[in-house]
Amino acid sequence: MSFSSEVENTSAWVGAPAKRVATRMMFFVTGTAMGLWGALVPYAQLRTQSEAGTLGLLLLCLGAGSLLSMLGSGRIIGRFGCRAVIIAAVIVYCLMLPLLATLSDIWLLAVSLFIFGMGIGLADVAVNVQGTLVEQAADKPLMSGFHCLWSVGGIAGAGGGSLLLSAGITPPGTTLCAVALVAAGTVYSLRGLLPFGVHEEGGAEGKPKARPNFRLVLMAVMAMICFMAEGAVLDWGGVFLTGERGLSLEHAGWGFAVFAVAMSLMRLTGDAIVSALGRKRILIIGGILGIAGYLMVVLLPGWILPLCGFALVGIGAANIVPVLITLAGQEKVMPVNMSVALVATLGYLGVLGGPALIGFIAHLTSLYVAFGGVAAAFLVITFGACKLKY
Repeated sequence: MSFSSEVENTSAWVGAPAKRVATRMMFFVTGTAMGLWGALVPYAQLRTQSEAGTLGLLLLCLGAGSLLSMLGSGRIIGRFGCRAVIIAAVIVYCLMLPLLATLSDIWLLAVSLFIFGMGIGLADVAVNVQGTLVEQAADKPLMSGFHCLWSVGGIAGAGGGSLLLSAGITPPGTTLCAVALVAAGTVYSLRGLLPFGVHEEGGAEGKPKARPNFRLVLMAVMAMICFMAEGAVLDWGGVFLTGERGLSLEHAGWGFAVFAVAMSLMRLTGDAIVSALGRKRILIIGGILGIAGYLMVVLLPGWILPLCGFALVGIGAANIVPVLITLAGQEKVMPVNMSVALVATLGYLGVLGGPALIGFIAHLTSLYVAFGGVAAAFLVITFGACKLKY
């Protein structure tokens, strides 16, 4: 068989519908695992009898584990392939979930949460690499739909877990139900997971070099800003609405709720929107909406209009990271596994460090200034979009 025939067959195999279904499923089950942990956090705090500050340090273990595994994920995926890495990552976080639901020793829980984070981080990068390869073979936008399934999985994990817990099922029982769901979804997806982590015709040792260019670094910074904006709504939106806008304490979660719903709905239709408008316009418009949304939060009175501002941020941010992941995979200076891992890893720093930075700025000045800074940061996305290659 000729080389060109092998490339053609590989492309057809990657782009088959089964591969898209498998990719969506793995985004969903990983989001489910992450969402379930959100439902288990209050129970973990109760078992360990930890104060808020101690709990905050404990939660950092998840982020630290995720970041550590992401740092080397590109090379691991390039060597062993998406299928092997995804399966290994799923096994790791599924083994940790029952421990997260039962351990009462805070140090053992911290170690388990760190390992759980490693599994989640490795799975996140691997499914994004798989999604990039499948999207390239299909030659049409798919990434927003993939990321939508992660969001849906998060809602299913957090919401479904809460329903089971409120129905009287114990945390270990709830966790076993989630593990069974994740395992079933993974087994169902095995046939559609890619046994390689780069284009087979290029190979991990092909012409691309493991050195980012200006565009990849810019994409990573843009992803970091988008993730930082999301973390700001999650960690500080409720504080701002209750402390500065008069929203009652029991409704503090409304800010992130409207943001998450708006983001999920936009990602649900994101592939069609990307096809209609093009990736450059998506980034420019998304940056402008992010600026407008945060300015609404900061400048408009009451709590209803700021809530609308958070929804506008969700609409704008929804498709920015999926588009950046796609563009990273198209850069030829690095293999797909390395470029996607770079953007995903540096972007994740926005989730970890962004809320802390906002808290520091708010301590020195106010949340008005901190949120205004996030609005200004969206300018990097808007103007950076003009420097990228499409």
